[in-house]
Amino acid sequence: MNARLAWLVSTSLLLVFGLMLSILSAPVSANEGSDKLDEPKPLSRAQRCNGLLSLETNQLELKTALFAGNRQIKTAYCLVAGTLERRMGADGELYAIHFELRLPTRWQGRFAYQFTTDNNGDIPPAVGAITGLKTSQYAINQGFAVVTSNSGVSAHGQTPQRLDPQARRNLGYEAVQKVNPIARDLVERYYQAPIQFSYGLGQADGGRMAMVAASRFPTMFDGLLVGYPGFNAPKAALQHPWNLQALHRVHEDIRQSIPSRQMDFFAAKMLEQCDGLDGLNDGMIFASDACQRAFNPKALVCKSDFDRDCLPLSTVGALMRMHMGPHNDQNRALYSDWVYDAGMASDHWRQWRIESTVSEWDRLPMSVTLGAADLAWRYITPEPSVANDPYALEGYLQAFDFDQDAPKITAVNERFKTSAMTDMTPPDALKPELAAFKQAGGKMLTFHGNSDPVFSVKDTVRWVDFLDFALAGRAHEFTRLYRIPGMTHGQGGPSTDQFDLLSPLVSWVEKRQAPQSVVAATRSANPDVTLRMEGMTRPLCPHPSYAQYTKGNMLRASSFACVQAK
Repeated sequence: MNARLAWLVSTSLLLVFGLMLSILSAPVSANEGSDKLDEPKPLSRAQRCNGLLSLETNQLELKTALFAGNRQIKTAYCLVAGTLERRMGADGELYAIHFELRLPTRWQGRFAYQFTTDNNGDIPPAVGAITGLKTSQYAINQGFAVVTSNSGVSAHGQTPQRLDPQARRNLGYEAVQKVNPIARDLVERYYQAPIQFSYGLGQADGGRMAMVAASRFPTMFDGLLVGYPGFNAPKAALQHPWNLQALHRVHEDIRQSIPSRQMDFFAAKMLEQCDGLDGLNDGMIFASDACQRAFNPKALVCKSDFDRDCLPLSTVGALMRMHMGPHNDQNRALYSDWVYDAGMASDHWRQWRIESTVSEWDRLPMSVTLGAADLAWRYITPEPSVANDPYALEGYLQAFDFDQDAPKITAVNERFKTSAMTDMTPPDALKPELAAFKQAGGKMLTFHGNSDPVFSVKDTVRWVDFLDFALAGRAHEFTRLYRIPGMTHGQGGPSTDQFDLLSPLVSWVEKRQAPQSVVAATRSANPDVTLRMEGMTRPLCPHPSYAQYTKGNMLRASSFACVQAK
């Protein structure tokens, strides 16, 4: 037994020894060996997020943090807060460019610069939100890395602050020029992959910036989504004194100049003339161009003191004067005329033009506070001496001289070497061509509410028509304009103000699928939507076409077709 056991043990040892030799002598595959043993493990999200701090310099401050998803952002993300260009301004004020970058876990190779909507120094959350989108449609929830900034303007209360020359240029365009390459570098360092497509999104002042980018930085973005743009912002600000002076002719207290019931009557009579021009009476005027020809406000003037179904001459005169836009004594238009539209009776239109609900402003309209401050402190050179007080700003608008003061938006002096028009508007605003943007393959979608009381939709339409003329009718190859009947400055008004124009832009840029009509819906949260308008969908048609009812369910967009405006 001992001999047999010894034999078994020795045999087993030989087999094990032979097996080890065979393993050691076997050829090493291409995927094995010492290289694999030395290969580093992929960095975690926390390591990659914190690793971005290595890009800090004496001129660039960075902070990073990881966050889980929430109701607004459906995915975890790395948040980068950055600061550059800290300085003491020529006016003795402290300035800095602050930006915020969100890097989602589920990245799709896309980058979006969310241009700042207002110009008061606040940094909106970098989520890619823009008018019309649901939360689930925000850019960050569609796989975009998103950056936004304060455009170099510090937060300064409810009214805009005064700016030194560099701050005005930063607000005009230079902040984007400075932040964009930094943000792109952070994105590509974090994901360790190149950005595939770049987009710019903006509305109001952000829409202005988007149009400036198309002209000044034609290769910076593959696609631009432009909402109700104030691309002629200094000219548009001339509307504020024009409105106030027109309304002061009616009543010395602008808040009492035109009661809400008179605006309701004005809009109701307009709808009687215009609502059915698109084939259906639904509370929205899609055949807007035909409405401007059909509606005659003068017919609403009372013929005698005993008339009831009418308006005073002073009221109609003020509305018509505001509608024509600012002019000088030589009857030269200084900005743009406006559109008669159903949204003029909305609360939001009233907040801007006649009376607000802001107690700190004593309920004076936003045109007297925000609008006057922009005009006086950002667009006029030299800057007038006006106190930061609602009634002082109202007095400034009342005393504004359209012959002497209006030309100052194009003026320069020893302090401001470039004018507000140069700093704030696209260089080719009067004769747009966008040749370099088109040559680079850029695409642009623009939308604008017909009842916008701040920036005239007619100014945007005129810009698109001039562009199309310059390109011999080929502007549609890279740009589209969508007008939204009833919509005011942003969402609101009797309108279908819920729509997604970001997805069609992405499809146009990335798949070369040119957009046509886009379905829009009413929102139940919109106080201007009547009971009969709830649940309505309508097609938004590319200019110059509009939605015409054909047949079928009046609530459904499929019952309409896009037809050319005559």
